[in-house]
Amino acid sequence: ISRYFGYDRGQPIDRYYIDQFLSAHAGDIRGRVLEIDNDSYTRAFGGDRVTQSDVLHISDWNPGVTMVGDLTHLDHVDSQLFDCVIVTQTLQFIYDYRAALRTIHRILRPGGVALITLPAINKSLDEKGAFGDYWAFRTISAQRLFGELFPPDQVIVTGYGNVLASISLLHGIAAGELTREELDYVDR
Repeated sequence: ISRYFGYDRGQPIDRYYIDQFLSAHAGDIRGRVLEIDNDSYTRAFGGDRVTQSDVLHISDWNPGVTMVGDLTHLDHVDSQLFDCVIVTQTLQFIYDYRAALRTIHRILRPGGVALITLPAINKSLDEKGAFGDYWAFRTISAQRLFGELFPPDQVIVTGYGNVLASISLLHGIAAGELTREELDYVDR
């Protein structure tokens, strides 16, 4: 129905769930915040709690990028610099995702929060090129993975969605084309 994740029809289904997740954790978006690609979620959910907003991208593709680098090795970025790091729908594109998580852990201040979203199912724009999805994560694998670096009692993994939402996402149906009841039902 849509080759563009539903963007051409409205809000993509995964973005509906990301909004729910970040809204539930808006209080954690505070102090100095690093977001990948752009600062749209920092602005939408951080409000006046954010004292500085930084944007990391692999290239300086737009004026909003404040840091250029690869999340797997940001040696030029100081340790314990950020109070919050927002990484949405990114780790599946990084082959060495463990190195990226080590970087996130290193650049967070003590008491800082990493807000990370991962797709369990997704369609890829380019499976053969540089931006293909390498990984899919499930709640159990995410819990174990994050528990390797972060204190397990501080790792909270929440699954969103259901079979209908997953199939709709794969076909590019927008969130507005399903009812809230259809979207909000959680199917383990």
